[in-house]
Amino acid sequence: MEHNISIVKEKAAKTKPGGLYLLLYFLGWGIDITAMVFGIIACTQENFPVGVTLLIISTLGLIGMIIVSCGFHILEPNQAMVFTLFGKYYGTLKEPGFYFVNPFCGAVSPSKVNPAAASLAVTTETEQVRVAAALPVKKISMRTRTLNNSKQKVNDILGNPIIIGVNVIWRVIDPTAAVFNVENFEHFLSTQCDSVIRNIARLYPYDTMEDDTEEKTLRGSSNEIAELMETELQKRVVDAGIEIIDVRITHLAYAEEIAAAMLQRQQAVAIIAARQKIVEGAVSMVKMAIDQLGEEEIVVLDEERKAAMVSNLLVVLCGNKDAQPIVNSGSIY
Repeated sequence: MEHNISIVKEKAAKTKPGGLYLLLYFLGWGIDITAMVFGIIACTQENFPVGVTLLIISTLGLIGMIIVSCGFHILEPNQAMVFTLFGKYYGTLKEPGFYFVNPFCGAVSPSKVNPAAASLAVTTETEQVRVAAALPVKKISMRTRTLNNSKQKVNDILGNPIIIGVNVIWRVIDPTAAVFNVENFEHFLSTQCDSVIRNIARLYPYDTMEDDTEEKTLRGSSNEIAELMETELQKRVVDAGIEIIDVRITHLAYAEEIAAAMLQRQQAVAIIAARQKIVEGAVSMVKMAIDQLGEEEIVVLDEERKAAMVSNLLVVLCGNKDAQPIVNSGSIY
């Protein structure tokens, strides 16, 4: 199923130089105040037609200046604002600066509640009412941000419960899509990240007990798994105007209920692998010793003595503790 990257085609909002219009704004305030003062003076001199007219004009001017003040906007670098005019998309501002926009345009809030706003707790004797300070956020940050996804418990392909957490580096590249295509793009990204982690983690084992296998594992191939997560996550959030820069696994461990058992299993496998290497090395050393003794004719051993020598050397080479040698002062026969 195909999805459109953006429902509304992004366009630049029509703006005017903020500095020039700010000067005209202050000039308008001066004219308005002057008209109000002359109106009051005219009324005190009982010149009511002129005075009332000036007061009405100054009052209307006051209302107009309040409306005009809503058109001034300041943008910092890597910020954006999306405007609508009577419900229709008006345009997007991306470049930093001081602008004057149609005062009837409204900046669309990407989220219903400011996540940085504090919450207020009202406590009475019978109930507790929690009120959120719903201060709308009108500006969209296009800076690079980090999402520290909370650790979650998932099952790998073998059914083992594991705890995994990831770090996502991302940014908004299409503010228009981020506002109009999803309700809250930050919450949308977090939800999709949780889903991707579960879907990818359950396709691979946490670890393999075989050294020579090329199978990908969550522990041994964490970089490759993270790249798969990055690709999958980018596909899911492209409609929200978000670019995924990097994904890294920050935490990976067995769940507490099986961590002790898995640790014993890993220790057993490590001991077996180490013993296997020790035996392989000991056998090669014994063979080399017997071959050199036979080639240089230092001593001639029959099959029974060779077997005894092999047994003794293997005990010495494969033992956990240092061997205690016994010197035979008599004949070996």
